[in-house]
Amino acid sequence: MKVPFLDIKLQNEPLRDEIRTAMESVIDSSAFAGGPFVEAFEEKFATYCGTRYAVGVSNGTDALWLALLALDIGPGDEVITVPNTFMATAEAITYCGARPVFVDIDESTYTMDPEGLREAITPRTRAIIPVHLFGQPADMDPILEIARERGLRVVEDAAQAHGAAYKGRIAGSMGDAGCFSFYPGKNLGAFGEAGAVVTSNEELRDKLRVLRDHGQICKYHHTMVGWNCRMDGIQAAVLEVKLRHLESGNERRRAVAAQYERELEGVPGVVLPVASPSMRHVYHIYAIRTAERNEVIRGLAQQGVGTGIHYPIPVHLQEAYRDLGYGRGVFPRAERCAEELISLPMFPELSGQQISHVAQTLKEAVCAGMIA
Repeated sequence: MKVPFLDIKLQNEPLRDEIRTAMESVIDSSAFAGGPFVEAFEEKFATYCGTRYAVGVSNGTDALWLALLALDIGPGDEVITVPNTFMATAEAITYCGARPVFVDIDESTYTMDPEGLREAITPRTRAIIPVHLFGQPADMDPILEIARERGLRVVEDAAQAHGAAYKGRIAGSMGDAGCFSFYPGKNLGAFGEAGAVVTSNEELRDKLRVLRDHGQICKYHHTMVGWNCRMDGIQAAVLEVKLRHLESGNERRRAVAAQYERELEGVPGVVLPVASPSMRHVYHIYAIRTAERNEVIRGLAQQGVGTGIHYPIPVHLQEAYRDLGYGRGVFPRAERCAEELISLPMFPELSGQQISHVAQTLKEAVCAGMIA
């Protein structure tokens, strides 16, 4: 049996008619760059996230970058985040002229360790970017408390956490701003590149709108240096359709995760994801850990099971950030997880039979690896 790591076509097929109708509406109106379809999606996505505003942008990286710029983060500033994230988190900091500062993670949730955060703050620290990794929010209460104590801004990287919740609060709604990617494989995915920033701060919303459109307050009147980061109408129309199905998709992901947990419980040498009871994990990624990673991946592949690794090289060890001066061993928990994590197939359309096949194949691969 073949089980792909991800099947976007299978996800989109039931929505084909709804999406075609939405896209034809954009074509008929010629509202391709910004416009009413983007505004409609922004309103609905803000409501979904429990914020007053959403600002549609061209991708998740731009969402992070513009949020930091709108908060006046710039040269000489430091922004604290974690090293086990996609490169975009750090890139956004760098492209503001600021310096990324990393802290280690909680090894059970793979999100920011608040105690490490407290120790990393310096007089240059201006902001914190907690990453809601794999669909589980970071431990936000202590992070927000530290931010308040020190007068720091909080930008949530919620690129993998559409609909996740922390103590009843939707990911992205707790800090000064929440940043989302709508890359096609996300829980809420576009038909290309798109992103959004959510906030309840009107001034911040206004700055984001100007920054994403070449710094214009109206056509040809530029009050600041901006960039072209607009969301296009086609993506907004697709996202508005798919937003209506996000909750059902997330619940199905949680059901897939529950079956994995039942069938993999007690497998020696395998660490399963930990979902905190105070959080709603939406399982963008279902990542297990094993010291026998290479052997297990080979065993799964031989039985037709697709896998991924998120992320094999922590950001502080990337060649691009060598100049920051971090060496191996500085963040041992993040580094250990980077060496052991395997992402199993996870998407709403997985069947129970497919999940059982993945689980059984994993057990056999782990056993073979331990014997070897």
